Amino acid sequence: MPRPAGQLRTLFLISLATLLLLPAAHAQRGARTTKPVLHGRHWVAITGKPLAASAGALIFARGGNAVDAACAMLAATCTMWDTLGWGGETQALIYDPRRGEVIGVNALGVAPTGATVDFFKDKGFRYPPEFGPLAAVTPGTPGGLMTMLAEYGTLSLAEVLAPAIEMAEGYPIEASQADNMERRRRLLEQWPYSRAVFLPHLDPADRSKRAAPYPGEIFRQPDLHATLLKLVEAEEQALAAGKSRKEAIYAAYDRFYRGDVARELVRATQEQGGLITLEDLDRWQVYLEQPVKTTYKGIEVYKLTHWVQGPVMLQALNILENVDDLQAMGYNSARYIHTLYQAMNLAFADRDFYYGDPYFPPEEPIRGLLSKEYARQRFAQIDWQKNDSGVKPGDPYPFQGGENPFLDLLEKWTPIPPAAEAEGEAGFQQSFVLSHDEAFVAGTTSIQAADEAGWVVSVTPSGAWIPAVIAGTTGVGLSQRMQSFVLDPGLNPYNLPEPGKRPRATLTPGMALQDGKPYLSFAVQGGDTQDQNLLQFFLNVVEFGMNVQQAAEAANVNSYQMQSSFGAHRAEPGRLVVRDDVPPWVQEKLRRMGYRVETRRRTSGPITAIYFDRRHGTFWGAASDFGEDYGVAW
Repeated sequence: MPRPAGQLRTLFLISLATLLLLPAAHAQRGARTTKPVLHGRHWVAITGKPLAASAGALIFARGGNAVDAACAMLAATCTMWDTLGWGGETQALIYDPRRGEVIGVNALGVAPTGATVDFFKDKGFRYPPEFGPLAAVTPGTPGGLMTMLAEYGTLSLAEVLAPAIEMAEGYPIEASQADNMERRRRLLEQWPYSRAVFLPHLDPADRSKRAAPYPGEIFRQPDLHATLLKLVEAEEQALAAGKSRKEAIYAAYDRFYRGDVARELVRATQEQGGLITLEDLDRWQVYLEQPVKTTYKGIEVYKLTHWVQGPVMLQALNILENVDDLQAMGYNSARYIHTLYQAMNLAFADRDFYYGDPYFPPEEPIRGLLSKEYARQRFAQIDWQKNDSGVKPGDPYPFQGGENPFLDLLEKWTPIPPAAEAEGEAGFQQSFVLSHDEAFVAGTTSIQAADEAGWVVSVTPSGAWIPAVIAGTTGVGLSQRMQSFVLDPGLNPYNLPEPGKRPRATLTPGMALQDGKPYLSFAVQGGDTQDQNLLQFFLNVVEFGMNVQQAAEAANVNSYQMQSSFGAHRAEPGRLVVRDDVPPWVQEKLRRMGYRVETRRRTSGPITAIYFDRRHGTFWGAASDFGEDYGVAW
């Protein structure tokens, strides 16, 4: 039976649109990249700074495995303050080839004694502060590093810390971090130990002069150098007493969290107005966990569970799995961008309400959230004609055989939380340092390491970035992760501060297996954009056939509809940022669908990744074509 003219015209337009979009996808697959793919046969080391990547290479050259190398890169990046410091937090996924399994490393600090909802409200805060001593959770990175090394590494702590110790003694500082110190000087001047480290040229009589180090100047941290030597000394003494390698590393752990380092850290933190106690450090522990996972087109994708935002990517993949043919929409077409935006909004709305510390009640409904059936329900809620600016969290409890205890809060939940009030009594202005947009994409660093024995490590460490409060003569900067808590149970009843509890953080390394073997290891810098960027990176490889370097350099889009994890926790429904090379007709169509479209030259943090070439038995490494992320392979 002949089709009506209107149907034929519609079919013709659809076919024409498909033909126009397919070359774009094929062109992207064959696109030349700014940086070459990094090929290796024996090992790969990638991280946020060239010097830190060199530290990983040095450890591989000494015979270390991927865990040893990752720990050396972590120590080096902390020493370089690559948007993190030694008092920050470490989140990692490790593939153990001996057992054929992926392990999660939870080394996120916790709220200290006295850090409660009432405490912050009594000081006039609507959210915990962004910076300063009251923003500090307990240090996590030292414990995370030493636990990973003790349990899965092969070298001594002295060997792995050697590059960082040399750097703490003095290294030529790069322009980006030296200038960052100068930009933050008004805050850094308030904290005496930070002032001494970060502003060596400060002249109170002439405030027009530069206070921070100059690019290329030898940046020295004698207190941090002494602290790192104390850890090595503790290890050496334990070995001399007949302890095993693992026991000796944990002796260094004890010195940091229970010995003289801990005592000075607590003294100086409290002197500057912070809350951390010796009991907080003693009770804190690293958790080695089973990560969460989903499957997408036969590929197992792993993320840390809901103490970070990692399950968001898994939820989004579950939703997108219901699309008949994602690739046929065309790479970064208006329909493709709309589909990703809506899937991400649904997953992030769930994050904003349901994610929190799994070691504290109430228990988060993670089984329901990751249910394929729940994803189908959420997929059915997508409006295919326009953006839904009122997306709310769903109810995953029926999909795990339970009843939602917070239906009353869910009913009243709004995607736009109340704005932050005045600065309170913390002694600094919350709005002084980072704007909403800066916080939303604020960097951290990432670490990728793999070796020919099969070990794979993906790390997204962060916290204690500049401006950091340095804790006395330890030289250790404190984390600012307290700000990721909320104080209103109506926003998220699972993420309220109490002593010993972890804030729900953004840090989110990724790993994927195919046929039970490593397929991809990937991570990115960038606050709330991380799982947005990694979702698109993953789809670039799996759906559009890009290699890892092409996928790392490809255009991303960013939604701001979810609640920021920083500062005033703002949300901006309908705001969409695309890279400036997205065609104007695509942008115009998105505007007609209700989006407020903005363009940027860069739309993701630097992505780092490794692809495992099973056919040839080699590694393909990648790092984005901007920023200072760098890799070395052999």
